[in-house]
Amino acid sequence: MDYQGKFQDALDALSAEGRYRVFADILRRKGEFPTAIHHTAEGTKPITVWCSNDYLGMGQHPKVLAAMHDAIDRVGAGSGGTRNISGTTHYHVELERELADLHGKEAALLFTSGYVSNEATISTLVKILKGAVIFSDEKNHNSMIEGVRQGGGPKRIWRHNDLEHLESLLQEYGPEVPKIVLFESVYSMDGDIAPIGEICDLAKKYGALTYIDEVHAVGMYGPRGAGVSERDGAMHKVDVIEATLAKGFGLMGGYIASSAKCVDAIRSYAAGFIFSTSLAPAIVAGALASVRHLKESQEERIRHQARAALLKERLVREDLPVMHTPSHIVPVLVGDPVQCKELTDALMDRFGVYVQPINYPTVPRGTERIRLTPGPHHTDEQMDRLVFALRTLWTEMGLRGGKEWCGIWRGQVQIATPFDLGVASGG
Repeated sequence: MDYQGKFQDALDALSAEGRYRVFADILRRKGEFPTAIHHTAEGTKPITVWCSNDYLGMGQHPKVLAAMHDAIDRVGAGSGGTRNISGTTHYHVELERELADLHGKEAALLFTSGYVSNEATISTLVKILKGAVIFSDEKNHNSMIEGVRQGGGPKRIWRHNDLEHLESLLQEYGPEVPKIVLFESVYSMDGDIAPIGEICDLAKKYGALTYIDEVHAVGMYGPRGAGVSERDGAMHKVDVIEATLAKGFGLMGGYIASSAKCVDAIRSYAAGFIFSTSLAPAIVAGALASVRHLKESQEERIRHQARAALLKERLVREDLPVMHTPSHIVPVLVGDPVQCKELTDALMDRFGVYVQPINYPTVPRGTERIRLTPGPHHTDEQMDRLVFALRTLWTEMGLRGGKEWCGIWRGQVQIATPFDLGVASGG
């Protein structure tokens, strides 16, 4: 058996489809985010990062850095083991209390990543609730899909944010059947938002447990940064809230918040939790500082939303095909994997603009895109350079503009227009 040849065949298949991914070798500069240094074989050069999930720049916040330094000075580097075997520090206990309070729940539980928290929790819920049927939104994240798969129970996929379809599926099962409705608040690739309250009301009507992924919303929405469910006054309706420390809060790790009994059951049965070394104390200390700061500060959230709105407006005025989103996510359609890679390479090489191509299987074929994530620290000058670079390359490469995409994708993918954004057309 030619094992190496098989590996090469698999890589060649990705390359032929334009889906082979190349990591950018960068170093962020402390206190100067969103700028970074790009390392290549030819040397280094400064770049501006436009695709980071450190949405608010909290990974650079002085309070976060100070807390991490203090934790290293106090307790050293690693946690020393799993949570069951020496890996539970007082930092972990404090952060779980803080997260439970943030979401108005009785308890919370930390995981090593948001992916693990979804996969471990969902699969464990299915195994504990014998015979449970999963009702999963068709655009749920891979980590949720894998959790359903690992659970091994029956599943029904409902059309994205389609309450009528969800209800039609729920009606097929009697009140004696355990049910779990899985959905997200902000969907990371399209930037749309779920009708959380309505979904929860529907689930309650049919006796279903609700499980929401707030990964792309915590820190950024709600009076205290608890997410869209808090902003929309629906947080109390959700049974299990899953989220991350790696995006709005700027660190790493994932967690769930729920009732004390639910959290204790996951803690006691989830293999992904039981057998994983816990997060390093310095990371937990930094996350604790970040969560506490964003519970009180509105400054980052306000500027973040303003920057996202301005960038969308600027792109629409240039007839670039920015997708209409009610969130901070700014997707711009390209529609071809090879051209998407060529575009992002040129942005980096010629303009020092770092954006990653988003291709299948992350998004459906034919909807390849770049995904811009403007943050509170992006300046007007950096935005000017981004828009100029995109307009230049769009023209040179002969890519479709927003008006052309509207005709192609009408009713499937909504392209933002001046009317959507409340600005005058042609201005």
